[in-house]
Parts: sequence; structure tokens; C-alpha cells
Amino acid sequence: MVNFKIDGRELSAPKGTTILEAAEKAGIPIPHLCFLKDINEIGACRMCVVEVEGTGRLVPSCNNEVLEGMVVHTNTPRVRQARLTNMHLLLSQHQSECTSCIRSGNCELQTMARDLNIYHQPYASKIERSCKCKDVPIIRDATKCIKCMRCVQVCDKIQGMHIWDVAGTGSRTTVNVSLNRELKDTDCTFCGQCVTHCPTGALTARDDTKFVMKALANPEITTVIQIAPAVRVAWAEAFNLPEEMATTGRMVAALKAIGFDYVFDTNFTADLTIMEEGSEFLHRFTHANKYKWPMFTSCCPGWVSFVKSQFPEYVDNLSTAKSPQQMFGAVAKSYFAEKKGIDPKKMFVVSIMPCSAKKAEKDLPGMNSACGDPDVDVVLTTREMVRLFKSDMLVPENLPEAQFDSPLGSGTGAAVIFGATGGVMDAALRSAYYLVTGKNPDADAFKEVRGTKPWKEASFEVPGAGTVKVAVVSGLGNTRKLMEAIDSGESDYHFVEVMACPGGCAGGGGQPIHEGKEMAEYRGDKLWNLDAAAAIRYSHENAEVMDLYKEYLEKPLGEKSHHLLHVHHHA
Repeated sequence: MVNFKIDGRELSAPKGTTILEAAEKAGIPIPHLCFLKDINEIGACRMCVVEVEGTGRLVPSCNNEVLEGMVVHTNTPRVRQARLTNMHLLLSQHQSECTSCIRSGNCELQTMARDLNIYHQPYASKIERSCKCKDVPIIRDATKCIKCMRCVQVCDKIQGMHIWDVAGTGSRTTVNVSLNRELKDTDCTFCGQCVTHCPTGALTARDDTKFVMKALANPEITTVIQIAPAVRVAWAEAFNLPEEMATTGRMVAALKAIGFDYVFDTNFTADLTIMEEGSEFLHRFTHANKYKWPMFTSCCPGWVSFVKSQFPEYVDNLSTAKSPQQMFGAVAKSYFAEKKGIDPKKMFVVSIMPCSAKKAEKDLPGMNSACGDPDVDVVLTTREMVRLFKSDMLVPENLPEAQFDSPLGSGTGAAVIFGATGGVMDAALRSAYYLVTGKNPDADAFKEVRGTKPWKEASFEVPGAGTVKVAVVSGLGNTRKLMEAIDSGESDYHFVEVMACPGGCAGGGGQPIHEGKEMAEYRGDKLWNLDAAAAIRYSHENAEVMDLYKEYLEKPLGEKSHHLLHVHHHA
């Protein structure tokens, strides 16, 4: 422990603690923009500068440690003037059209400028030119970049993709796509982690709400919407609703109030995915000499994109099952359209996803198996859905709860955990065990694959099949380490679940943004709690999924199932 003073207060902290950490622990606020603990501690923005007695210059508090006897002042006239000057300089290169910015009201730069009592701009503006490419799900607006380097560090240190980098020199220094490329020409997986860690609106997920509003206004189109598992535990954060009010029923009611004809649950096709993927795994496992190992899950498009570009020799190891999003679109425009007598060409299917990579997934080859049109027409993130609610002046707490429509609206506890890391594996093992033995395992028998540990391993005995060695990983940086371990022969598995975003879909790139908070674990715990409280916790017990097979698909891995629910990854 070292002893020191901050703003006249006698404090102590473990050796190695930064001034910023020590101040925050003591409840002394120090503003900062670029800082991300253990990721971006480079003092680029200079907003966290403090005065240290005996030191001639101001020092950034984010990367200077407290020392024995140190005396720190966080808010002297000199410090305040430095922060004001630095903020004015940042704003002189920032397009401050806040009223039309997607991050207005949730922008760290905007908040800090307000808190610093900035009411005029003494410097002439010199805004960087920007060319926005809307062919990809991630949009970069150079006019709003404050060069904090967060996107670079998150992509390098967490996801290991090295998509962003510093470009130019001197006054022309900026952040852009590395190696002078366009984003569409890189190996970007569109995971969106750079977006959720950007403090301004310089990086955003492409806004597609206008297409949805146009469809809702057309009386000749039947609008159908599906909501992913992880969305239900995050959507209400933007409204600050207490937990008892932040229900799935109110979210459904809000979507119906906007005007959707049918509101369905992606949990339905998460259960369907388990039936197809679980059956596929058992087929491979019982014909082991015919396949390459391990088998990988395929429900995360960021991961599928990653393996295709980084480890293409393992593409055949992917399950051929489509993701729940794409299975839903295919079933909606075939089975459901036929059942309701709706022309699938006049059906508009919308997805609400916690993910920006899903926007790219819907356009992949083979994702039009129902009627030739795209199975999913538009993908919106959780944030876009919230903006729709607000633009429609909805007050969710005033809405009576509503139920999902039938027959694509039912889901089990096994489906809802798809949004948490380890959930797909847990759900698949529950049903695989049943498909082999004819008996349900304990729903909590596979707890070893749960939790937020980035890379988990386990072995389970399935009577009649043998020992199944599994792994669960989240975050692309961790995924690269796992793939290298598999490739070198260091690790050996039968079944592997991969999620591109740390913590899984709960921490996806399309989820609500909270400065300084990583919400994946908190939201993931909510999903596991929903599973524990569910009346049915096994995908193979979803009665409406079983009816789908009886009435239409016939059986898992059957001819019609293959046509609608599986994809050729080399297409």
C-alpha cells in the first residue's frame, strides 16, 4: 500500500494503482474520454490531466500511478483551463450537429462539453472530410472521430482483427481502416465491438429503420417481426425501467403498437436450430471417421465470417444449420405463409438482433431458400428498435403486456440461453442426450459450459454414445487462440461453440451502449435466470416445433429441412 493525498484527502491504495483509479474509488470524479481499463490507457485525449505537486507539467491520471507521499490536485485553475482548451480543440475538429447525430443524448463528448460549461467555440472549425460507405453494416463518420484510439485498441486487443489503425501524419493524423483499404475489402466480421466502445457517433451500425417504416405504411404488405433472445434483457435499459416493468410482454406490446401484423420470438427457431444442429452433431459423432473434427456451431455470423477468412481449412467443420434468424425467415415465408394463406412475395420479415453482423448475414448466398426473395428482409439492432419506440412516442410502462403470436412464438428455456455464452452448447447437449437415450438429462447437468470465462472446456458422458469433449469460447481474440490450439493438436474436441462478441450475444455490437460498463455478464445472468424459471427447458419439448415437423418438415435433417434450414458454407 502507498499513502498519498488527492484534493486534500488522505488516501491509500495498493502499489500500481493509477491516480484515476484511486480517485474514482474515493468518489472523486476525473473526466476522461479515451480511457478503457487494460485496453486503452494511452492518455490521448488529455482530459484526465491533474496537477501533482513537485511536477512542472500536468500529468494524465489514467496512466500515472500513485506514489508514496504524492499530493494530487484534480481541479485547480490550471487543470480546468487545460481541460477547457483540450475540449475546445477536440470540438474544433468534430462535426457538432448533435440534433441529427445517432448518439445524441448518449455521447461522452457531448456530456463532457456540457459538464465543462462550454457554451461557445473560440477556435475555427476544421472538420475532416468523410465518405460514408453504406454497403456494409458498420458506418464510419470521420467528421465525428476524436482520435481517441478506442476502436483500434478494441479491435487489436480484444478481437484481434486489426481492422482500424492510425493514418496520416502531423495535422493530418486520423484513424481509418488499416492498410489504406475500404471496410468492405477487409476481413472485418462486423461484430460491432468498435461501435459499442466508440465515445461518439464516429462509428455506428448502419441505420435501416426507414425500410421498416416504409413497409409498415404499405397496406399490401404483411409485416412480420422476430425478436432475438438477448434483446429482451437489454431493450428496456434505454427507458430506465425497473426490472418488474422491463418485461418481454411490454416489448411485444410496443412492437404491435408500432403496427407489425405478427410479432414472433426467435426462441422458436432457436429450439428448431437445436433439433437440426443436435441431430447433425449426433450423426457426425456416430459416423466419426467420415467427418473432420471438431464440429463448430454456426449461429454467430461474426464467427462464421472469421473462420472463413482466418482459418478457411476449417469451414467444413461448421454445422450446416442456419442461424435461428435465418431459419425463422425461411419458415415464415414457407410454412407460416402457407398456413395463413399469405403470398410470401408480399411478406416483409424484420429481425431485431443484438448484433450488427446479422445485417450482413441476411445477404449471404443461400439465405433465400423459401421463395427466392431474401428470407429476412431487414435486420435492426436493439438500439434501432429503441429509436423506433421513441420516435413513435411510446411509453412502454403504460402499455399492457402482450403475447407473441402463434405458431412461431413459443420458446423454451433452452432457447432463451442462446443469447449467453455457453447457452447454445448447453441447449444442444440437453437435446442430444435425449435423442440418444430417450430420456431427459437434468436441465442443469451441463453447468460447466456456463459462466463468462472466455474459454471453457468440459467432457460429458452420453450413455450409448460415449464421452463428448466440448469447448465454449467468446471474443474473436480468444477464438484465435482456441483455433491455433486445435490446429497445432494441443486441444482436441468433438463440439465447439463460438460467439464473436465477449460474453456472447448479450454483449453484442447492437446492444444499448453504457459508458464504462460491460453489460454482457449482467444480461447473460438474466437469460440463465429466465431458463431456470421456464416451464419447459428442453428444445425437443417445444410443442409448436414438433407440430412444424409433423405438418411440414417431416423430420430433422430431412429433405425439406435441408432445403430450408441448412446452408452450403462454400457458396
